[in-house]
Amino acid sequence: MPLIYGRSIGRLLPKLGGSVHFRPASNPCASTFRPRGRSAIALQALDSTLRRGYAESRLDLPALDQKWRQKWASLQADSARRASDTNDNKYILPMFPYPSGTLHMGHLRVYTIADVVARFHSLKGNNVLLPMGWDAFGLPAENAAIERGINPATWTKANIAKMKEQLDVMNGSWDWSRELATCDPSFYKHTQAIFLRLHEKGLAYQAEAEVNYDPVDKTVLANEQVDANGRSWRSGAKVEKKNLRQWFLRISHYRDSLLRDLEVLEKEGDWPERVLAMQKNWLGKSAGAQIKFPVLAFGKYAHARIEIFTSRPDTLFGVQYLALASTHPIATALAEIDSELQAFLDTLPGLPPDSKVGYLLPNLRAVNPLAYHDETPEATKKSLPVYVAPYVVGDYGEGAVMGVPGHDVHDHAFWKTHRYDEPVRIVLAASEDESTTALPNESFVDRGILTEQSGIYKGKPSKEAGEMLVSLLEPAGLAKSAEKWRLRDWLISRQRYWGTPIPIIHCGSCGSVPVPHEDLPVLLPEVDDHWAAGKSGNPLESLKEWAETECPKCGGQAKRDTDTMDTFVDSSWYYMRFIDPQNEDAPFSASKAKALLPVDIYIGGVEHAILHLLYARFIYKFLMTSPLVSDGSEASSDTYEPFKRLVTQGMVNGKTYSDPSSGRFLKLDEVDLSIASNPKVVATGESAVVSFEKMSKSKYNGVDPTEFISQYGADATRAHMLFQAPVSEVLDWDGEKIVGITRWFGRIYDLVTRLGAVTPPKAGRMTTKAYFESAAKKLDSTPEKMAQWDADSAIWRDVQKIITSVSASYEKVYTLNTVVSDLMILTNTIMASDGANAYVKQEAVSALLRMVAPVAPAFAEECWSVLKPTSSSIFGGGTASTSFPALDGTLHLFQPRKQVCAVQVNGKLRCAVEIPKPPGLQGDELRDWLLAEIMKTDESKAKLMPTIAASGSGVSDVVASAKKIIVIKGGKLVNFVF
Repeated sequence: MPLIYGRSIGRLLPKLGGSVHFRPASNPCASTFRPRGRSAIALQALDSTLRRGYAESRLDLPALDQKWRQKWASLQADSARRASDTNDNKYILPMFPYPSGTLHMGHLRVYTIADVVARFHSLKGNNVLLPMGWDAFGLPAENAAIERGINPATWTKANIAKMKEQLDVMNGSWDWSRELATCDPSFYKHTQAIFLRLHEKGLAYQAEAEVNYDPVDKTVLANEQVDANGRSWRSGAKVEKKNLRQWFLRISHYRDSLLRDLEVLEKEGDWPERVLAMQKNWLGKSAGAQIKFPVLAFGKYAHARIEIFTSRPDTLFGVQYLALASTHPIATALAEIDSELQAFLDTLPGLPPDSKVGYLLPNLRAVNPLAYHDETPEATKKSLPVYVAPYVVGDYGEGAVMGVPGHDVHDHAFWKTHRYDEPVRIVLAASEDESTTALPNESFVDRGILTEQSGIYKGKPSKEAGEMLVSLLEPAGLAKSAEKWRLRDWLISRQRYWGTPIPIIHCGSCGSVPVPHEDLPVLLPEVDDHWAAGKSGNPLESLKEWAETECPKCGGQAKRDTDTMDTFVDSSWYYMRFIDPQNEDAPFSASKAKALLPVDIYIGGVEHAILHLLYARFIYKFLMTSPLVSDGSEASSDTYEPFKRLVTQGMVNGKTYSDPSSGRFLKLDEVDLSIASNPKVVATGESAVVSFEKMSKSKYNGVDPTEFISQYGADATRAHMLFQAPVSEVLDWDGEKIVGITRWFGRIYDLVTRLGAVTPPKAGRMTTKAYFESAAKKLDSTPEKMAQWDADSAIWRDVQKIITSVSASYEKVYTLNTVVSDLMILTNTIMASDGANAYVKQEAVSALLRMVAPVAPAFAEECWSVLKPTSSSIFGGGTASTSFPALDGTLHLFQPRKQVCAVQVNGKLRCAVEIPKPPGLQGDELRDWLLAEIMKTDESKAKLMPTIAASGSGVSDVVASAKKIIVIKGGKLVNFVF
């Protein structure tokens, strides 16, 4: 195993051969270490003292990991006391992983963050809940099973076992007694029970709906599972549009509270602003008007009107066409008699949603409802063309939009594609005197002032004009105020096997009948022949012995529902199951919910900012107002949000090498890394292009976290992961830079081994606070005691400041990178204070280790066992000596007795000297006192002007020879003017 050697390190950073051995000597990583900002200051401070050297010591970090993991397991002295029904609980939760078989560096980052935060709160004295489970259902497992000819349960369970081993080597403090997998019947029994509760309240229902259907995977896809080219995100097949009877959850019933309660999450920055914005956008509440456009039909087909919703009634004078969704009733009806229209509709699934194509409906025109008003301009009275266009969404508004090219970007692009030779009508301008000429290449999308194209409403502000137009049309039944939401009910049906069966039985006499609670769970049947044959599709549909059953109501022949639930249903409530995972009778108990919910800190990727979080918020609101917990009263905005704080971490990018000529990504064996600062393409000798990209197999930049940990140790890996970037930012992973962390660990261990062997002086029997309070009373005694005070206070002042800074970083989470840099600075301070009392240094190192412990738990345990050989685990006691350090009220004692004085000659800095703080003098007395103190220092004698330094003059002579002596900031700067 790799070793850290803390030998004499009076060498330059690139020469690491005898100092720190963490990788083969052929890998010259140190010269590429270029930290920035606060981290750079910390490492530069450390590097400046490397030349001091330190005692021979030896660490084997991977061995320490294994040693302490075994002890934690046997002593059950992990980072957190188990959560209970008390008020000092802290529920820390990372988003649970999908068991794909391998953890990647993104997993390592999120689970490191979660464990660090959990260990910090445990040391603070909280009862911490940090569970782990598996999001185990879903299409990937089923496709893998078909490809391999095995049961998806077999594949999933094998992956869980492998990934659990990987999690264990991360030195995490997971509470494995609460482990769950969503594919376990003991879990999905309660998913089914929750579905039936929703069904009972009318919040789960079946309806016909147009869906995205994957003809290869033979299942419905959510909108987000279809790419911009209309292809399935997994199979790559062209998605088909089908009308199927599907199950929905009525999330729209909660839309007002889902929007309103975002204000609760916005308080004090508890949720990231961009996540809140994405939630609001997905809910999509719009205030506007419902407007009816009469239709002129020439031919057999007649339709009275086209109804649209618009949030901009102020632009009604600017309507130049109407556009219908492909699913609009008019389009559907006309397609039956118009073969060209039908052919056009058949092409739409393969087009991107923002396509500008359109089909002009022949023999059909619409009329602007304002046309019936005498004062309306003639341009607005003209009949309007009607198109079918893919950019119109069928399930928003009425499936129809009024095209206003002058004031909408999409409408402008569509109009210019189909009516490029016709002018754009501008009915709004930024101000009354602004030109109203049509702009050929852009549209004015802001609110403004109505132009002369708006007839008698010219000069009216947008908001006022919009309200006036709606009021004008309302008596005739052509308009009314309205609001619309983008949010649609949640389609949960999936025509696949590997998911939670929907617990409904369909009876010809009784209709859809819920499975009785006592018959739950409805188990997935074994269909090994299906997997062995590599068949696609849903085997439940053809499995008669499972599907055919009796109706629970009438006892007649009936059939089970063969759809399974979207996996988002499982993840919408899993965090609630963690609080009571052994409960067989209910998803969780009311007492557990009230004691442990909501989650205090939820950590995960921003890619879940919309759907997962929205669904979780909906289900939580429903369950917390159900008889499971309460009397079913309406949710309170202060209570019924599932996650108090949301922390979103950035992704992890890997280092890539590419050929400058072809742009092709290179494998590592295609790159010459003998000169780390100038990697070359082996085949051509050209310098390779180095960049950081999202880790993927195709870019050859993936890093196996387990392999990295086995080489460098989990603690060094964790610290390096945190140190490289703030939590919310993208992390450009560079494993070579871990040398900075391993050196730091070596320096801490050197401190511990030296101080652990020292018997504390008599002062060790009193508290640190008492020691300093006692010493402060004797500051006017001997020079020796004054020097001792300066050395001791220099350490303890930094300890108190770092406690404040590090505590804030642990609390905020997003600045965890500064925890490492702050503790590096403190390490340097302790090492540099040779004259400090051994007791003070021991207490400083004790505080340092307790602050390091959340980041590097095994390393901290090992150091703690050396420094405090008779003490328990650094995490296990919950006593004052093993809790996270707190301010002790001594900081006010450490006002420095000396200050730095900058000395200038004719405005140019010559030196900076350390002198006593001025004793309350003013004017000439202060000047003369400062000069006397400055002239006592060696720096002033060596670096001031020769006429002063060599003269040996007294203060009065210096004063006499200078034209002016300027004292600034009470003696922090003195300028001699000659």
